[in-house]
Amino acid sequence: MSLPTPNLDDRRFQDLVDEAKRRVQQHCPEWTDHNVSDPGVTLIEAFAHMVDELLYRLNRVPDLHYLRFLDLIGVTLFPPTAARAEVTFWLAAPREVPVVVPHGAQVATERTEIEDPVVFTVDRELSITPCELAHLVTAPADANLPPADRTDELVDGKSPECFGDPPAAGDVVLFGLSDAVPGCAVLFRVEAHAEGRGVDPRDPPWVWEAWNGDGWTRCEVDRDSTGGFNKPGDVVVHVPRTHTVSVVARKRAGWVRCRAVEPAPDRPFYQRPPKLLSATAATIGGTTDATHADIVRGETIGVSEGVPGQRFALTRTPVVVADGTLVVEVATPAGWERWTEVRTFAESGPADRHVVLDRVGGEVIFGPAIRQPDGGVRNFGAVPAKSAAIRVPEYRTGGGLRGNVARGLLRVQRDPVPFVNSVVNREPASGGVAGESVRDAALRGPLVLRTRDRAVTAEDYELLTREAAPEIARVRCVPAGQGSAAVRVLVVPAVGTNEEADFGALQPGAEVRQRIERYLDDRRCIGARVSVEPPLYQGVTVVGQLKARAGTPEDVLRTRAVQALYDYFNPISGGPDGDGWPFGRPVQSGEVFAVLQRIPGVELVEDVKLFGANPVTGERGNAVPRLDLPPNGLAFSYGHQVRVTR
Repeated sequence: MSLPTPNLDDRRFQDLVDEAKRRVQQHCPEWTDHNVSDPGVTLIEAFAHMVDELLYRLNRVPDLHYLRFLDLIGVTLFPPTAARAEVTFWLAAPREVPVVVPHGAQVATERTEIEDPVVFTVDRELSITPCELAHLVTAPADANLPPADRTDELVDGKSPECFGDPPAAGDVVLFGLSDAVPGCAVLFRVEAHAEGRGVDPRDPPWVWEAWNGDGWTRCEVDRDSTGGFNKPGDVVVHVPRTHTVSVVARKRAGWVRCRAVEPAPDRPFYQRPPKLLSATAATIGGTTDATHADIVRGETIGVSEGVPGQRFALTRTPVVVADGTLVVEVATPAGWERWTEVRTFAESGPADRHVVLDRVGGEVIFGPAIRQPDGGVRNFGAVPAKSAAIRVPEYRTGGGLRGNVARGLLRVQRDPVPFVNSVVNREPASGGVAGESVRDAALRGPLVLRTRDRAVTAEDYELLTREAAPEIARVRCVPAGQGSAAVRVLVVPAVGTNEEADFGALQPGAEVRQRIERYLDDRRCIGARVSVEPPLYQGVTVVGQLKARAGTPEDVLRTRAVQALYDYFNPISGGPDGDGWPFGRPVQSGEVFAVLQRIPGVELVEDVKLFGANPVTGERGNAVPRLDLPPNGLAFSYGHQVRVTR
């Protein structure tokens, strides 16, 4: 099958004639006769006919030539980006010495009969540091009152109270660990006793925080079987990677605290402070980053010929580099010499050991030699010595949409770590994007020529955002408001299409937002303020009633209907065209009827009710025929309900 013919210029004969007549009106207003009988109009039509023939021939340029034109203006295909995930390694039991998960260790999904496993590689070494409870301190909500050391009371079995009497929001109990445990999961095993009426054990009014050197960072609570210090049990807390030791109440330790907060209006608060009969702490796991990629180590890519502009192909493509740069080594009499990757050779001198990496084609390119106006030749980048071996010590290959796996699927240790019992990704992987197609690059080429690496229009900001973060699935630039110089860039990260309603996965990470902001800040207009943020996700809940055709099981039809609704109201792959819900497009109940009626096995859509929902709080509004969205709004499926009758 032949490639589609590129349409380089879509203007036709009549378009050219109309444009020429408009210019006549602007530059020669005394020419008023524009009828076809006018000699001047005859000349215009003659030239328009010749230009139309020229455009027709231009549009017949083969795709290969068009790709070469894109190369000349510096447009190359975006490589696929690799999904990233946080993976947690759980110990079989607490250890007295650190357990190290090495850099490069691989975890994967389970192999099935129809799919190979999806492999992730650990980006940085993880040290699961052991700890124990060394100190216990309580502090009241009033910052003017000093904290009190309760360690001796706990050791002597005097059952110190966790919070003040009476308890108040802001009271804290601090657990001093024997060492800082950055990135680790800590098990607090407590024997607690509640005095009087307690709190809701499913949602206790507390937050856990760890000291990061400058302030307190919130910790994720993995599980709590104490019901908020109402009974004996365990609390597993994931400590952030910024955790460090500090001094509280003249005690130096790695401090983790539990702080009482105001409960929801319909939830109870502590009537009396709970008492700790005993408490221990131990490290039982740790979390680190992993990338969807395989590691290739020590690959020799060729031998230098001693001339500029050499190219050497890598065995595996496309290339994913975890830290953003590739290291190439060239053999010398003194050993292996390191060469580093740069974006272009424009700033490279004759002695700079630089290479450029074609990540899509998998080629390592050395600097060229360019003849100068005075007749001399200048090398843009050093040239490896003749007969010198060239190798790449390590690179990664992978990426693509397949890496956006759901939570809990990375459960296989391909490189077992001693004393580690299991591994899991507690959140879905995100950021995996397929490589750019030739068609998309062809559309981007004219925009690159117009933008010239500067952001002026909304389209310019969107194009440059994609260059800064190719792993972003969607980007939209909207004005901040009338008369404002601020520019709002809305970004939607790539997540797996099998995720039902994971609101947290659709929030761009801080690292991605900062990278985009830095990139746009160097290219924005003077006076413009750039804000990179997620869209406003409008939760959509559909309550429908369907009548099934004869022979269609009710549970099967219900599953199809719910999945169809989640697919349609999807910020990334939903909407009428299947490329994501359009920004600011309202949601109407009529189109929900159409979506449900197309499902195989549906005899009749009897009723549809549309509700707006808050994806953060879960609150649902009243039934409405239409949900209006602001310009920065996207529809987001939240808790659809379908009833099937016969």
